[in-house]
Amino acid sequence: MAVTHLQCRACKAQYELDARYVCERCFGPLEAAFDHSRLGGDVGELRRRIQGGPQNMWRYADFLPTVEGPPGPSGRLASRVGLPAGCTPLIRADRLAQRLGLREVWVKNDAANPTHSFKDRVVSVAAARARELGFGVLACASTGNLANAVAAHGAALGLETYVLIPADLEEQKILATGVYGARVVAVQGGYDEVNRLCTEISAEREWAFVNINLRPYYAEGSKTLAFEIAEQLGWELPDRCVVPIASGSLYTKLAKGFEEWRQLGLLEGELPRMNGAQAQGCAPVANAFAAGQEVCRPVKPDTIAKSLAIGTPADGPYALDLARASGGAVDSVTEEEIREGIALLAQTTGIFTETAGGVTTAVLAKLAARGDIDPSERVVLLITGEGLKTLDAVRGTFETTVIEPSFEAFEAFEARVHAPAAARAR
Repeated sequence: MAVTHLQCRACKAQYELDARYVCERCFGPLEAAFDHSRLGGDVGELRRRIQGGPQNMWRYADFLPTVEGPPGPSGRLASRVGLPAGCTPLIRADRLAQRLGLREVWVKNDAANPTHSFKDRVVSVAAARARELGFGVLACASTGNLANAVAAHGAALGLETYVLIPADLEEQKILATGVYGARVVAVQGGYDEVNRLCTEISAEREWAFVNINLRPYYAEGSKTLAFEIAEQLGWELPDRCVVPIASGSLYTKLAKGFEEWRQLGLLEGELPRMNGAQAQGCAPVANAFAAGQEVCRPVKPDTIAKSLAIGTPADGPYALDLARASGGAVDSVTEEEIREGIALLAQTTGIFTETAGGVTTAVLAKLAARGDIDPSERVVLLITGEGLKTLDAVRGTFETTVIEPSFEAFEAFEARVHAPAAARAR
């Protein structure tokens, strides 16, 4: 396999491919390192190898940090057993583009994953590595979507699961976690308090915390979004991506995926401009970008976009670097704009997104209104979760009319519907 070791992002110290996430020398974050020369240099052969793979994210196994294990019961590699994630739709959104005055907008709808969010990708990689390392318990700190994915993938693999969540999490996400048999622990506090507790537990328990001691493997799963987008665009790069930022891992790893394939010759052209999206109620990266500063001050989250509510983003500094280097930006939007973003996406594409997607759609609308996007650009909007997970965000935004079961009653209703339009015409 192409993965060779773990490496500190700050001081470049190297470590074995075990369960660790922080450098012992400088306390910098660790990430997986690859030697892609092992794959050979023939671009055509690499593309054929990818296209001949399974119709899920494991078609990109050569670029992921798992080690080949013995065949599983079904004859597949043990690390590939479980819920198949990935290969989600990339939809050309012409009506959304027209509404915003843009030429070409594509929506990458990652709500089409098994537990209806992009977290199935990262958990697939982390769970595969957890099995390879011999862990029997899969765990996480989560704002909801990750809890769903860990519970479901743990159930599919026969692993015991623990998920720790903020106590005020949306009910839909809690229900969609407990149904898989996970041990759900609600913690008084926000995500940052939950994450600190999980870090303490990981030091005392031999558990695979997917976003703590297995984070170097977990984070690499986000690259598969970049690989899929490029493949679905006919082996071409988009000009711009609009991506939600919580910890900043998805945002930075998306760019890493594009860059890896550029270096291998699988893609040509410039790295897309990377636009990050946050809610104003939790916008440490957007605030730092606007001020021309670094992310240094924790934020207490207060937003309906709970899946983005991380006040101390681990990859915030790297997200800032990427925004600046790529010619992009990081913007934030209000709670009302988030709701408007949900409605805009739903009414122009037929895609119902959770609040995080409302954030990205609202930021796309803001960029278009501001004139930041050239009309000739090909833009990809990332939707990372399903709207059914955050129903309270759209409650009260429309009316349901109750009528008697008669045609006359329906005609009266229809007349009321068209009356405002007729009045405006006069």
